[in-house]
Amino acid sequence: MVTLIAGLHSIRFVDVIDILLVSALFFYLYRLVRGTNVIRIFWAILVIVIARQVAYFLNMRLSGALLGEIVSVGLVALVIIFQPEIRKFLLLVGTKTTLAGDSFKKRFLFWKHNISQSSTLNVEPYIQACMHMSQSKTGALIIFKRQNELDDIIATGERIDATTSAALLEALFFKNSPLHDGAVIVRKNTILAARCILPVSSNNQIDPNLGLRHRSAIGISEQIDVISVVVSEETGAISYVVDGQIHHDVSPVELRQFLEKNIS
Repeated sequence: MVTLIAGLHSIRFVDVIDILLVSALFFYLYRLVRGTNVIRIFWAILVIVIARQVAYFLNMRLSGALLGEIVSVGLVALVIIFQPEIRKFLLLVGTKTTLAGDSFKKRFLFWKHNISQSSTLNVEPYIQACMHMSQSKTGALIIFKRQNELDDIIATGERIDATTSAALLEALFFKNSPLHDGAVIVRKNTILAARCILPVSSNNQIDPNLGLRHRSAIGISEQIDVISVVVSEETGAISYVVDGQIHHDVSPVELRQFLEKNIS
């Protein structure tokens, strides 16, 4: 007991910060692999590391040496196996700390922020288009650009660069339109591109009844700071996705409130 108390007294404030940082790192890593097949590999690696430590503790030289070599080679293999997850993790960190965000502009580039305030989101065309497409059961996928640049995604589609209107959105998603497949990328009141190809989520916890359009909406929001709005072709239900979380069958009023609150 005395040893335990003495050990607690020896803990420095820096040690507490160190523990919190490592805990946050593992939390973000777990978020990235949760619900995917990668979690099984993660647990397998953990078992191997623990087994190696046990082998060293019991002085099992052959087993310890073998497991030690596996761990050494595994460091290189990890980079290859977890390449998509590492990329997602770096994107997540970059999104949270980006210097291009609105919070940075408000604090340090206030003159530029004041200029950009003149271009606020007019949510009405999006709400009207979603309502009409919901009634006609026209499938739609709209991606609202926020902090991250989407040049790679935009390059997969057709550049539009037009002022947003409900009629234009409905025309783009009309089933006989050559641009109706894929996603429309928008920035506030501008339609940037149409027929864009998005990454599809590999999360196994997604409702199996959801189709490719919804999986793409989730996939892009898992990797990049965007808001996805989906209109189901089967049911006409409107959904929105943010940070990989989908909110099903929302009303036009709920969609309006969400967009006005989260897109400045």
